Amino acid sequence: MPLRLKGILYASFSSLLWGLQVIILKISVEYISPATIVWFRFLMAFLIIFTFYGFKNPGALKMLIRPPLFLIFAALGLAGNYFFFLLGVKLIPPTSAQVIMQLAPLLFGIAGFFIFKEHISLRQGVGFIIAGIGFVLFYHENISNIIQHKTNYNIGVLWVIICAISWAIYATFQKKLVKKYPSRQLNLMIFGLPALVFIPFAQFDQFQGLSVVQWLPLIYLGVTTFLAYASIALAFKYLEANKISIIVAVNPIITFFVMGFLTFLEVSWIEHEKFTVLVIFYALLVIAGAAMAVTRRKKVDG
Repeated sequence: MPLRLKGILYASFSSLLWGLQVIILKISVEYISPATIVWFRFLMAFLIIFTFYGFKNPGALKMLIRPPLFLIFAALGLAGNYFFFLLGVKLIPPTSAQVIMQLAPLLFGIAGFFIFKEHISLRQGVGFIIAGIGFVLFYHENISNIIQHKTNYNIGVLWVIICAISWAIYATFQKKLVKKYPSRQLNLMIFGLPALVFIPFAQFDQFQGLSVVQWLPLIYLGVTTFLAYASIALAFKYLEANKISIIVAVNPIITFFVMGFLTFLEVSWIEHEKFTVLVIFYALLVIAGAAMAVTRRKKVDG
C-alpha cells in the first residue's frame, strides 16, 4: 500500500472515531458523571499503552519517572479538554459541540503565529474571518431555535470554548515535544497523568449495577481514546499535516450525518436535534473557514 494512502486511511479512521465519539459521550454522560468518564477513558488508554511498552520496550516507561515539564502541561491541557467538553456536551447538542470545537485548530493556528513565528497567508487569514462569521451566525441561529433553553445553551457553549482553549494548550506543548521525543512515548504521560489527577473526582460507586448496554459505550470511549491518538500519530508519519487537518475537519460532518439519521429514525435513547437549512449552512461555513485557516497552500517551484 502506498505510504500516502496509509496516511489518508489513518487520518480518516481518527476522524471517524472522533465524529462518533461525541454522540457516545452524550449518551454516557446521562448516567455517569463527566469526571468519572474522563478518568475511565484515560485509565483504559494508559493501561493499553503501558502494557504495549511493558512488553515491547520497557525502557520507554522511564518517561513516567522524569517527564519533561512541557509534557506535564500538555497532559493537563488534554485533561481539561476532555473534561470541559463533557460538561458542554451535557448541556448542548453533539453537533453544536463539534462545530464550536473547531475553535481549537483556529486557536492553535494563532499560537503558531505568535509562539512558533509561523507565517499566516492571505488564504489562512480569510479562513479565520469566514470561520469567525460562521461561529457568530451558527450561535445566533441555534439560540433562536432553542430560546427556551437559552441559559443552559450559553453555559454549554462556554464550557466547549474553554475545552477548545485547553486543546490548543495541549497541542502547542505537544508540537514542541514531538521534535525531541517519540509521539507514542509521550502518550504514556498524556494518558497517565490525567488518569491520576481525576481519581479524587471520580465517583466509583456509579459503576455498580451498570448493564452490559451501559458498559459498552464506556469501553468504546476508553479504547477509542487510545486508537484515535495512536492512529493520528501514524498519519503524521505518512501524510502532510495540512492534509491531515482537512481530513480531521470533517468530524462535525460525520456527527451531523449520524445525528440526522438517528433523528430520522426517532430513537428514544438520545435527544433529537432540530436541523434547519441555515444551521447546516452556518456549520459548513465554520468547517470550511477552519480548514482554510489551518492549512497552507504548497509552494510551487519555478
